[in-house]
Amino acid sequence: MSSLPADLAAYLQQAESQRDQIADDAEAICLVPAPPYKESVRAEFVAGMFRDLGYEPVIDEIGNVVVRRAGDGGEKSIMLLGHTDTVFPDETEITVKRENGRMTGPAIGDNSLGVAALLGIARSLDALDIKTSGDLLLVANVGEEGLGNLRGAWAAVEQFESELGAVIAVEGHSLGRVTSGGVGSKRIKVTVTGPGGHSWGAFGQPSAIHAMGHIIHEIASLDVPSSPKTTYNVGVIDGGVSVNTISPNASAIIDMRSVDVDALANLATQVEQIIETQNHGQISTDIEILGERPAGQTPDSEPIVQTGMQVLEDLGMDPYTDSSSTDANVPISKGIPAICVGVTRGEGAHRMDETIEIEPIALGITQLLKLVVAFPYR
Repeated sequence: MSSLPADLAAYLQQAESQRDQIADDAEAICLVPAPPYKESVRAEFVAGMFRDLGYEPVIDEIGNVVVRRAGDGGEKSIMLLGHTDTVFPDETEITVKRENGRMTGPAIGDNSLGVAALLGIARSLDALDIKTSGDLLLVANVGEEGLGNLRGAWAAVEQFESELGAVIAVEGHSLGRVTSGGVGSKRIKVTVTGPGGHSWGAFGQPSAIHAMGHIIHEIASLDVPSSPKTTYNVGVIDGGVSVNTISPNASAIIDMRSVDVDALANLATQVEQIIETQNHGQISTDIEILGERPAGQTPDSEPIVQTGMQVLEDLGMDPYTDSSSTDANVPISKGIPAICVGVTRGEGAHRMDETIEIEPIALGITQLLKLVVAFPYR
């Protein structure tokens, strides 16, 4: 990388000097539990870290930590989102180990490092004495994981929508990809109820579990398109009373996804029609919407995508674009150019032994620096 452009070489040098501090910040953040809907303690912790850098963070009503770094008068702002929530419950024992240039611990990459990167960007810009053209909004947001339904991203984007020129979701993993497509999803809970009864004495009475079995079988028989990629999954089932009781109740949680709005809507309609076929006689069905994430795409022609790809090439990587379900889904659905990028490489996301590599953190921070400095804030 000896032939790097002068600005990128300066960003890389600065990022390398910040690498160990960012790793330390990621560990400190990781050690503060933050299950979905219980992110407040971590939010206060992260806000304190920003105060130590001389900033004045605001924790909004939903629990997002918001920091505005003033720009040089540009009309538009750019927002960086790093979600504070994890998939792990309160009682999870959290330890972080370092060995052979790697860090291991639950949620160390997803997304403790992503949040630490927000601090690293602020610290690096200050050290380089760089004022971006427009304002930089750094948001450590809640509600990205599971049934959080992107509530933090929704709140932040809607609050600042009128001034946003672009949004970057920052994740700890997947350095080298520029996620420009948002995988939309709809998650529902299906409840089936029936009369119940004794398995011998009331034999012939309809069973809620049997009806649910028909529903699951019909869903599994659906033919969904491979392009645009569209998927379904019955992830959780529950119900029944005992082995010799005709089940009076059954429930299932179903996840439906697609990169295309219309394909997702079509799948949801088919699933709802299947559920409705079992709603007759002594059996009744109910559908509860647990969460919806919008689908969409930021065009490759957008500066945020082109810059994200070019800087990775300059840093010696072979970048690629893809689609995923991230906080970037929200701005994409509103027509705001948005991508998701990773800070380093790692593996085991959502596992207790999740691991990240320390050295490539400098490359991820360099990409973010270039993105926020080069963006046209007009």
